[in-house]
Amino acid sequence: MSEKRINDAVHWFINELSSRVIAESGIPSDRYHLGKLILQSLKDAPDFVMQIDGATGELETNLSALERTIQCAVAFRNFGLKHGDVMVLMAPNHLDVAVPFYAALYLGVIIAAVDRTLGVKELQESFGVSQPKLVFCQSEKAQDIQLALNKLELNTHIVSFDKGDYLFNFADFLEKYGDASVVEDFKPTDFDPEDTIAFLIATSGTTGLPKAAVVTHKNIAITNPYIWVRQFNFPTPTRLAMIGSPLQWLTALINFVISPILRYTRLQTSLLLTSEHAYYLINKYRPSYTIFSPTFMTTLLKPGDREQCDFSCFELIYLGGSAVPKDLLDEIKRLTPQTEVFNLYGMSELTSIGFIPDVSPTESCGKPLGCFRYRLIDPDTQKDVLKPNVPGELWMKGPGIFKEYYRNAEATEETFAEDRWFKTGDMFYRDEHCNYFYVERIKLLLKYKSYQISPVEVENVIRQHPGVLDVAVTSVPDEECGDLPVACVVTRPGHTVTAHEIKDLVKNSLSDSKQLRGGVIFVDEIPVTASTKVHRRKLKEIARTMDKE
Repeated sequence: MSEKRINDAVHWFINELSSRVIAESGIPSDRYHLGKLILQSLKDAPDFVMQIDGATGELETNLSALERTIQCAVAFRNFGLKHGDVMVLMAPNHLDVAVPFYAALYLGVIIAAVDRTLGVKELQESFGVSQPKLVFCQSEKAQDIQLALNKLELNTHIVSFDKGDYLFNFADFLEKYGDASVVEDFKPTDFDPEDTIAFLIATSGTTGLPKAAVVTHKNIAITNPYIWVRQFNFPTPTRLAMIGSPLQWLTALINFVISPILRYTRLQTSLLLTSEHAYYLINKYRPSYTIFSPTFMTTLLKPGDREQCDFSCFELIYLGGSAVPKDLLDEIKRLTPQTEVFNLYGMSELTSIGFIPDVSPTESCGKPLGCFRYRLIDPDTQKDVLKPNVPGELWMKGPGIFKEYYRNAEATEETFAEDRWFKTGDMFYRDEHCNYFYVERIKLLLKYKSYQISPVEVENVIRQHPGVLDVAVTSVPDEECGDLPVACVVTRPGHTVTAHEIKDLVKNSLSDSKQLRGGVIFVDEIPVTASTKVHRRKLKEIARTMDKE
């Protein structure tokens, strides 16, 4: 396989597209207007398949999406939804969810994708921040949504994608407010993409209540092409992208935005993505590209199960959302040598990835992007770390950085340093060649007496045991010592692993302060969030309540 290197083909392609958009509108800032870029892209290739629901086999072309999204945008206008209003999307990735998504981008309506597993109390907290005018959902969640809205005394309208008792459904909404005859004459709303909010992305960090990161049209337009700088073929840099995450997760959101622009087909699913369903989708549709969390990828590669699936269809696999173990990268490469596999670092506040994935070394997150400036700051002295291989908190600055936390001035002030340097809260170090390496989330660092402990470092040691399938390290509190590290371990089928073996492995590899003084817990699986990241709060609860060895 010839080695692909970073290049500027994606920017040349998008510049050509945006030039045509600007030529028609006469507004230079439209190069960052996501709605106009998407609308033009749908018109450019009407017969191209935009999306497939792998759960049902349904597919939709650009022409169908063009007609339905314009009808929905007209319905929004007639309903009274306007620039700056908030619309909530709370549904699985079926074909209909893209319709209000793109319609909102045409008009400058703010999209807030919300986790559909939230309960009434959590919905109340979310809606209390976003104050939505309209909520799209499945009928099964309508009652919880209404209860949350009632508690807030919000006059918000609910539209269900499916039919439910006494509910106003999506088809009725389009019929009442839409107009299918105006497709040719439709014009998106003119607005300033630098100030216009495209998305409110829920981000709680590692602790505390969720905050909503304000992401503008310009933020996304600038940062998202960089994910594709290793590709040469535009349009259609990849044949079929498998979307495994819900829409409230950044990786799904940016694929929904960029896929019609770059003209590649999305393979998504209206069902929960279990490992069995993922095997089915991969075997049937043979996707060429995906982004998975390390935890979910580890589950897919579980011995005894992974033989059900042929992963060789993938040309490119990105792993992101949490620390990526080197042995996981190596295992994928052994399983499917022709597939490129990269460690991806990104977060909601960066509005995309933070580094350009590069070929070497494997554990690196990559090299700096052209749209960002970077600093590493010593958390204790608050001075710049200038030497290589010395960890510091990553600070970043540039036009891709999110604008603020929605209606939360205090949190915004805390996260930005002077001159709008964004404090990521993540520890990194860089080598002599400007490759950046993730160390740990600062808030996840454990402190035994005065010693800081990185859970990732301990996890990487434990993963060396041949009988360990997965592991997550947390802690239990101790009045004298602070944090006592606890390892939650999932064993490989057919292997017997003892707590003594795990403790000895750590003892022989790491310093005294990093020992598993809190013990070892054997679990069937590591708890994960809806976006398949390790669920740190539940992990703490396991460590607090379960018997430790």
